[in-house]
Amino acid sequence: MPLRKDDPKSVGGYTLADRLGSGGMGIVYRARSRSGREVAVKVVHAQYAEDQVFRARFRQEIELVRKVSGAFTAPVVDADPEAVRPWMATQYVPGRSLAERIRGEGRLRGAELRQLALGLVEALREIHRAGVVHRDLKPANVLMAEDGPRVIDFGISRAAENHNTLTETGQMIGTPPFMSPEQLTDARTVGPASDVFSLGALLVFAVTGRGPFDADSPYLTAYRVVHNEPVLEGVARPLRTVLERCLAKEAKDRPELDELAHEFAAVLPEPTEDEPLTTTLRRPAPGADAETGPGIASGRTTTTGSGRRGRLRPVWAAVGALGLGLLVYVGFGPGFSDSPPVSPASSRRPGLPAGWKPWQTGVTETAVSGVTKAPDVHGTDMAPHCAVDQGSVYCGGNALLPERIDAATGTILWRARIAPAGVPADRYVSSVVGAEGDVVLVQLLVNNKSGFTQEQSLVALDRDNGGRLWSRKVYKGSPGSIDVAGLALMLEADGRSVTARSVADGKERWKASLPAKHFCTLLDLEDRPYVECVTDSADDDTEFIVIDPSDGSVRRLASPADSGSFVGALDGKLLFVESDADAVAVSKDLTYTRIVRVDPGSGKREVTALPQRYRGTVALARGTLYFSTSSGLVTAVSPLTGARVWESRTTLESSGQVSVDAVGRTAYVAGPSGRVAALDVARGTVLWETAARAEVLASGLEPVVLFDKGALVVATADGTIFTLDPAHPGRTPVSAG
Repeated sequence: MPLRKDDPKSVGGYTLADRLGSGGMGIVYRARSRSGREVAVKVVHAQYAEDQVFRARFRQEIELVRKVSGAFTAPVVDADPEAVRPWMATQYVPGRSLAERIRGEGRLRGAELRQLALGLVEALREIHRAGVVHRDLKPANVLMAEDGPRVIDFGISRAAENHNTLTETGQMIGTPPFMSPEQLTDARTVGPASDVFSLGALLVFAVTGRGPFDADSPYLTAYRVVHNEPVLEGVARPLRTVLERCLAKEAKDRPELDELAHEFAAVLPEPTEDEPLTTTLRRPAPGADAETGPGIASGRTTTTGSGRRGRLRPVWAAVGALGLGLLVYVGFGPGFSDSPPVSPASSRRPGLPAGWKPWQTGVTETAVSGVTKAPDVHGTDMAPHCAVDQGSVYCGGNALLPERIDAATGTILWRARIAPAGVPADRYVSSVVGAEGDVVLVQLLVNNKSGFTQEQSLVALDRDNGGRLWSRKVYKGSPGSIDVAGLALMLEADGRSVTARSVADGKERWKASLPAKHFCTLLDLEDRPYVECVTDSADDDTEFIVIDPSDGSVRRLASPADSGSFVGALDGKLLFVESDADAVAVSKDLTYTRIVRVDPGSGKREVTALPQRYRGTVALARGTLYFSTSSGLVTAVSPLTGARVWESRTTLESSGQVSVDAVGRTAYVAGPSGRVAALDVARGTVLWETAARAEVLASGLEPVVLFDKGALVVATADGTIFTLDPAHPGRTPVSAG
């Protein structure tokens, strides 16, 4: 999943690239060290950082993982349990979780099952040799790397001899379908045999797609674990006999790991010469989403989405090798020719700006004025955030100062002198809020040495020279300010009110209060301001606020839909697209379940269940919902009925949000390498696709195609910015550097 605006940009010297997952206790990020090494960084939620018992528990987790260093675990690389928000960095393991592998491709068989079983036995053997009991072995905590499984997440593990454990606070700790009976009845007696029970339950799931004690509720599941015999239909003998012993109710009746290794080796077939250990091209299981198909790692630790590293499909690898500017033209059915099916510009798209030529540059190239030489940020994923206005492209990003680029030539006209005194570039982030007349609004975030936000400011710059006009401190946890109707809307430093200021001089126009004990985000869709406020309570109550920008009057709606699901307004109603909550923490591609339309005046809700599950990143553009997945699938959907209008597969990896041009006839989507695809809005036909433009396949940014009249503008995470003529996308760009 991509980073959110309130995520830190770095932790302990590690630059964060994207989110791998989140849970009740913390967030896991994929990150990169200064040397370029990729790691997984686990950061404790702020509300637990002040809890000394929890901090001690996290310190214990670090110590336990450091004890374990086998080939089938992810070792600790670095950690700081004494930081403001404690964190731990472990080796980054490319691969989906077992849960996602089963969900996307069905049950395991043959060599793949053998590799999993023997790999997990070896992992547990190393864990137990270190004197540690894992206590939470489940499909989500097993990563399917190419060279064998990895066991992760020792958050509730403990030393085998430690019975005065910090994790036993009266609540049930673990995941019931994969917990042992002793975990549920007397946690003080839990030992290595408990992990053997969990291994048996996990392997039943791998073979059948369900757990041996599955029930409609976790409480009934826990009862079955303690009292019922396992359900093993679908597990053939002699493997079934081995798993029955693993699932014995009494710990003493379960086999030792050395014995298990011999038994699994005997009952599971060795791979034949023509059968690879890891199968990457596989037909999805019945009922599985097609987007989770061949080679698409949609999971917790690595996907090809949002810039995450993964195995590239053969088509993409071939395209990338052919070089800059080459196009892949995709046709359908008989009569497909080598010529691109591009309609005349006059009938299909807006005209190009005067004097425009296709160009390509980098955000760190020399500027004409201001800070002419960009700070040295070698190795940083700059993830530029850009906006287009009146013939100019304005960009900010990680370790970047705001800059203005001539949209016709690619020349960097100025780079603003707003760097905080004495703060190195890798500790600040700038983002473009918008442009109004002669003023450009940017937000500047400054991190402290630990990588967490120290302060944020809203800064107004002179459009002509980048000089500072005015600035105001904003709430340091603010995801961002917005620019609406000549006003700059910002969260005040206390986070309890939103203030509208004149873009021209920064003077206050009006102020509106926000609900207490909520975290609020300003939203700007179709030049209308909204505020979404959420609590950190378990019931996830939200307050959605519609603001009249003329006077600051508000309409407050209590929990109209799930937080983070607002996509825009249609026919006078607010439109929300809700996703499956269980999928949010494990995949960049959310799974959407229903559409909610809300009357902003009365609060009346209309709910439409989606007739099928759509996945990916959703956008509302010109009256149509578009879903784009990490595997390159683009689907157009009616926002009223949820019915699919069309579905087309591009060869893009990790495509971002769909954009539609001003005449509403062509939809565009871009990938992290700078590849762009054009699709016909009416039929979904893929018109053309381009090759890669980025020099480095970096992450931290989901590219979005912007428009400068009829020209396309795209920025990639490595800092490359380029333009395209959609009628002639293969034209060689002019270097603007």
